[in-house]
Order: sequence, then structure tokens, then C-alpha cells
Amino acid sequence: MTIIFRIVSIVVAAVLGGIAPADAQYPTHSIRFIVPFAAGSGNDTVARFIQPQLATALGQQIVIDNRAGAAGNLGAAVAAEAAPDGYTMMMANIAHSISVTLYRRLSYNFLKDFAPVTQLASGSFTLAVHPSLPARSVKQLIALAQKRPGEINIATAGAAIQLSAKLLESMAGIKMTEVSYKSTPQAITALIGGEASVGFPATSSVLPHVRAGRLRALAVTSAQRSSMAPNVPTLAESGVSGFDVSPWYGVVVPAATPKEIIARLHDATVTALRNPEVKKRFAGTDLETVGSSPEQFGAHIRSEVAKWAKVIKDSGMQIE
Repeated sequence: MTIIFRIVSIVVAAVLGGIAPADAQYPTHSIRFIVPFAAGSGNDTVARFIQPQLATALGQQIVIDNRAGAAGNLGAAVAAEAAPDGYTMMMANIAHSISVTLYRRLSYNFLKDFAPVTQLASGSFTLAVHPSLPARSVKQLIALAQKRPGEINIATAGAAIQLSAKLLESMAGIKMTEVSYKSTPQAITALIGGEASVGFPATSSVLPHVRAGRLRALAVTSAQRSSMAPNVPTLAESGVSGFDVSPWYGVVVPAATPKEIIARLHDATVTALRNPEVKKRFAGTDLETVGSSPEQFGAHIRSEVAKWAKVIKDSGMQIE
């Protein structure tokens, strides 16, 4: 019996010793990176900034899958249904934190169906005005809007910019008339043409027009000044204390993805962000790289959801 027991023990040990957890071998094939916006969009650009170095860090191909539609919700629904095995990542952004409250019915739950990996970057919008508007500072714009409630048109494009405008109106105690456009380029064109007097475009999109004298930049929406426009103050510095709207981008995965795989993806992504070539790509934009921990990114997402939920509730802006 002793001899038989020893033989059995040796065989079992050999078999068990040859079996490794699936995550220990991860990744063994290509990884899908769902970008829930169109090719050429800001989200797509950020994904492609890190794609080559992320592939190198993981030792596998990263395949970008653009699933545009419904303000990022179509792609998010696809990603939420993916197997939680580390072979599907998604580019999340500020729009997803807004959609949690903005849409009455979503086929996925952003807070419950995804696990955070890392925040990639954050940027800003710029409060810009047409040169004909007699306002050279935020304080002058607020004073003008208080004297002329509802008479000043503000061009918006997308929920994030619409809600940023609502937040400014609420915090500054003013009322402007919103003119909504399908895209940021259309909103900028309208602003340059004088169809609207005020706008909130992405900083990187509006600065060329500011430098050319076609528009005037009053402030950026982020908590810190933009590296692309260090001489332009923040809204908080300009008298709207506590104002902070920073468009952000980050990586999430299906919620049940093993922690070990999330850690592997996090480390590889942060390694990619620190690559000199990647830093060079980001340097030409308004975006500042972050590379936070999953816990820090999760806290940021929850904070953003709570902030926009209040703005949406106060504005009464909701979509079926």
C-alpha cells in the first residue's frame, strides 16, 4: 500500500505541476480594443497613440474595433457582453459617466458591468467667444450675460459640452440660449461665422482659430491650465470657483475579469504611456497622460458619475 500510495502521489504531483492557471499564460492571442466612437475621433486617436507600445508590452496584437453610435453606448453595450477573460478592452470616456444618468434606459450598467484598469489621459474644453462680443474675460462675459439673460447664443455639440454650458450657467447665475450642433467642427464654424457668440470646443480644436484671431479664448474648463495654452486661465481662476470639467479617457474591461489579468493590463498600459514615443504623441495635444491605478480610476469614475448626475437633475435634461 505504501508503494502504491507513493506512486499515486508522484503521478498526481506531476500532473498538477504541469497545470498552470489560465491567467498565468495570459495573453496567448490578440486582444480586442473596443473604441465606441468613429475612426479619427479623439477616442480613436488616443487608442492608436498607445496601440503599438501596448502590443509590445503584452506580446500580442491589439486590434482596435470601432463601434460608433449612440454617444458611445453602442460600443459599451458590446463590450459589456464580452467574455471577462482579458481579451476585450474598451476605451471609456467622460460620455459614459454622463450616460449613466442622461439616458433613462441603457442595455448596460457602466458602474456594474465594467472594471476599471487605468485612466489614460485628461484634457479640457475652452470657453471661447466671437471677437465681436464685448467680453475679454470670464467676469465680463458673466456681467454681460446677467444684463442680457437669454440673448447670448452658445454653440454646443454633444452631451459633455451641453452639460458644461449648463454647469457654467448654474455656477455663474446666468442664462444663455443654447444652439446645438452635430459635431465640434460644425459648432466652431458657427462660432466663427457669428451664428453663436460663445462656445465650449475642445481646446486642441479651437486654439488654431484663437491664434488666427478668429476667436477669443477666455478660459479653459480643467482644474489646471492647458499645456497648449499656458497663458489662458482656468474658469476657477477666473472667478467661477470650483469649476472643473476635464474630458478624460481610460481603459475598462468586463466586470468579472480576474484581478490578475487586470493587473497585467494595467502594468502594460502604464508602460506604454511612459514610452518616449507615446509621450511625444501626446505632447502635440491638449491631453495630459495619467496612468492611475484601477482603484484610483474607479474612484474618479464614481466621482464623475455623481457630478454629472447632479447637473442633469438640475437641468432637467434627460433622454429616453
